Amino acid sequence: MAPDTLSGPEILLVRYGELSLKGGNRLQFERALVRNIAAQTRSISPVRIERRQGRIAVFPRGRSASVCRKLTDVFGIASVSPARGCEKDPEVIARVARQALIDALGEFAGAREITTRVHTTRGDKTFPMTSTELDLFVADRVLDCDGRLKVQLKRPMLTLGIDVRPERAYVFAARLAGPGGLPVGTQGRALCLISGGIDSPVAAWMAMKRGCRVDFVTFHSPPYIGAGARKKVVDLVQRLSRYQPSSRLWVVPFAQIQVAIRDSRAPPAYRTVLYRRMMQRIATRIAAREGAKALVTGECLGQVASQTIENLTCIDAAAGLVVLRPLIGFDKLEIIECAKRIGTYETSIIHEPDCCTVFLPSRPIIRGRLAACESAERELDVEALIERALAGAEELASGSS
Repeated sequence: MAPDTLSGPEILLVRYGELSLKGGNRLQFERALVRNIAAQTRSISPVRIERRQGRIAVFPRGRSASVCRKLTDVFGIASVSPARGCEKDPEVIARVARQALIDALGEFAGAREITTRVHTTRGDKTFPMTSTELDLFVADRVLDCDGRLKVQLKRPMLTLGIDVRPERAYVFAARLAGPGGLPVGTQGRALCLISGGIDSPVAAWMAMKRGCRVDFVTFHSPPYIGAGARKKVVDLVQRLSRYQPSSRLWVVPFAQIQVAIRDSRAPPAYRTVLYRRMMQRIATRIAAREGAKALVTGECLGQVASQTIENLTCIDAAAGLVVLRPLIGFDKLEIIECAKRIGTYETSIIHEPDCCTVFLPSRPIIRGRLAACESAERELDVEALIERALAGAEELASGSS
């Protein structure tokens, strides 16, 4: 895409996929997408947004290339096409279309053959040509610009699009992929328990993709865990904030709880499960206070000892909300590939121990029993530990970038 110092596109044509299947509820999803587009581009440039049949038109006042790039991070968007505007004159449209096609061919430098077609839509029914007639008119004048071009109406590699509207005609050839999914916020709020690892940031991203507005809670254990672990999480939340208008992160002190569990008569093998039960309780309190309706975790079935069905059952019993686990059936390679794609992987692999490594048992329980967890917790002042942790929690805010 052209840098912002050059003349950018006049209009950005936004397509959505799953929203078109929402039937009578489609309007509310479209409105949510419009709100999110406005919110997530506000720091770049003011935009005018129009809802049109089957798509959304975005008119940036400036920095259109940057706005276009930002739209490829907005959930609910299937693709974006930067389009040139021109007079509604067939000869002018053909000239602009030829240049748009030449520019787009730069993406196919190594191809021996490029299948293509011209596809017109007419929002202005007073235009003197039908859509098919304009397709043929433009094709006759542009498809000779490269000997590799071959007309193919079904599934071409490159589609030269023309949108004739009452005010102007718009021409485009590029389609930049968006993340798809549902607009953030359409499925309510959720609170993600995030560590500095690979999995939980991906789980948060997937919850956003399904329409959740996600806030975050992390657990920090100084002096046993250094400041680097906290910074990793802050950096990960900042990265994830690209995909929603803003994010909040609560950093909860956890060392006192871990010391209490270590010093109690709780079986050492159960420590990690007991840690996670306390995390669920604390997260549930924060979620209830902030209006979140679900918790999100990065657990994947069978990946580590604490993630067996039996241990997850013990952990869930301490939660007061539904626990969403978007990664439950993923293998590690799939999670890593997603982390690389969304930009969290390089931060996640920085070596910094998280709080669950504190007083880690040499042989953690694999098939924990809920009765054993509850028996161990009777040795603790659970409510006082939770209240002290919440009193020491720090709230941080992170805007989209």
